[in-house]
Amino acid sequence: MGLLSDPNRRKALTRLNAPICIVCYLAAIVWFMGLAFEPFPLRTYMSENAMGSTMMEERFSAGDRGLSLAKEFDAHKRKAGGMPVEWLVKAMRARGLEVFTQSFSRKLPFPDENKERYMVGGRNVYGILRAPRAPRTEALVITAPCSPGNSNNQAVGLLLALAQYFRNQIYWAKDIIFLVNEHDLIGMQAWLEGYHHTNITGMEYSPLQGRAGSIQAALSLELSSDVITSLDLILEGLNGQLPNLDLANLFYAFCQKLGALCTIQGKLQRNDWDTAEGYTHAAQTMMLMVLKQACGQSWGDHGLFLRYYIEAASIRGINSFRHYKTDATTIGRLLEGMVRKLNNLLERLHQSYFFYLLPSLSRFVSIGYYMPAFGLLAVILLLRALDLWVHLGAPALAAVDGVTEAEQPSSPGMLTVLTPVVISHLTGVALYLLPVHLQEMVVEHFPVSETEAVVLTAIAIYTAGLALPHNTQRLLSGEGTEQGWKVLKLTALLYLAVLLGCTALINFSLGFILAVTLVPITASITPHMPKALCALAMVLLSPAFTILYCVFIYQELIEAPVSEGWMLFLSVISQGILDHALNGSLVYPLLALFIYPCWLMFWNILFWN
Repeated sequence: MGLLSDPNRRKALTRLNAPICIVCYLAAIVWFMGLAFEPFPLRTYMSENAMGSTMMEERFSAGDRGLSLAKEFDAHKRKAGGMPVEWLVKAMRARGLEVFTQSFSRKLPFPDENKERYMVGGRNVYGILRAPRAPRTEALVITAPCSPGNSNNQAVGLLLALAQYFRNQIYWAKDIIFLVNEHDLIGMQAWLEGYHHTNITGMEYSPLQGRAGSIQAALSLELSSDVITSLDLILEGLNGQLPNLDLANLFYAFCQKLGALCTIQGKLQRNDWDTAEGYTHAAQTMMLMVLKQACGQSWGDHGLFLRYYIEAASIRGINSFRHYKTDATTIGRLLEGMVRKLNNLLERLHQSYFFYLLPSLSRFVSIGYYMPAFGLLAVILLLRALDLWVHLGAPALAAVDGVTEAEQPSSPGMLTVLTPVVISHLTGVALYLLPVHLQEMVVEHFPVSETEAVVLTAIAIYTAGLALPHNTQRLLSGEGTEQGWKVLKLTALLYLAVLLGCTALINFSLGFILAVTLVPITASITPHMPKALCALAMVLLSPAFTILYCVFIYQELIEAPVSEGWMLFLSVISQGILDHALNGSLVYPLLALFIYPCWLMFWNILFWN
């Protein structure tokens, strides 16, 4: 408190405030980019004692049988024009499983043009292998989504081959559920809601007739080719959730044991960490994880398990590195080893990290290492707020009869500060509600589809918010005072600091990306700056342009055509709204109801009279 009560120290704080903020911002960027350098990330290790050793003999040898079952499944799927439910039921029963089906239906708020669906209806098929040596109170799940066309047929065939092999083993202490779900995340959400007797998304589904024990872990398998050259581990779940790090460590350990080529973010691991190329590779891998986690969507069926505190991951087969090849038997043995280790668990995975970043599968960055980068950015907002508070409390100097006297500044009226705050949040509410509700009216008056109507309405409302300063000043009586914009900025700075802090605790990647773009302009904006130049800077650093930059950076990192970035940006907007409606993703309401209104408050400060 001496820093604030001593006038000399307050002057020093005011004088050094800007240099300290610049140093903090640069230090945050350097700290974060340095996390991919070898001395920073720790080597991965198994924390759970029950999974500490891979010294077991995997005996699965029915990989070829799995591929033949995949061909049968593909033939029956073509014949049925969708998932061959009857054939799957018969195939699972022939392997000694208790087989059940579940029907579900869901009407989307607007058509999903990426997957060409609107009214979605389907059935899930699952078989339960009861544990012969336990009271059947716990379970594991192996799932393979039934995708349209030729996608994922090999995963379903291998799942059936594993079910037949597991049926002949006697060491299972947990029930094992083999699930084939239709319509990817929609079918998986229906099954999970039915299994846990919940309905959080408004989906219609039939109750499950058969249940196993409490699900401890889940693995989702995605194979779409007979030739698999590498196995990619997918961890990012809904709202940036990640499974326990031990699950990734278990996958990596068995890949090392069986000689299977494994990747993370589709990138191979390099051993030349001390070279510029090695660092660049690790940094790109870590940035891909940050971008995928920040978007808040589930990158595989496993992501929906995480909201039920079930540790889950997706294993995706990739056919790209031609000089490597992993056969179906090896993949089956990998799954066998992982399931046997998970079968040994006496409690849920909890001893390792839940918050981490992965520059590779052999190294990780824990929350204790990456959180200081965000803390340095948050300090900037607090320092600027403290500087404003000192200025607000300082008496103004006025000359009376040639004598300089200190006058206590007048406080701005409540309406002066409250009006832009309310209007900003009302604009955010309109951005959140109106795009979906106005789609029919837009389609009637303009030659666009429903999806295009939703996206264009969202962009129109977002752009209309730029007129906020004019509308605010029409409601206020007279002009705003110098004290008024300072109080408004002080409020907005603290508000933004709380928003970004809460976001970073839930989804660090999203909070950090927003802080990198929002902190510089919000910390420095004043009404006395050049209007045109600052307005351009604020627009270029607004939340919408942040999403656009992330799309282009993601396209560059995965070596995809950057020219498709604009269309992908529009698709990201529609998918963000759909993910919120279907799966409960929080990114769209966070941006619409909180981040965008907060940005509008700073936009109002720039045009303060």
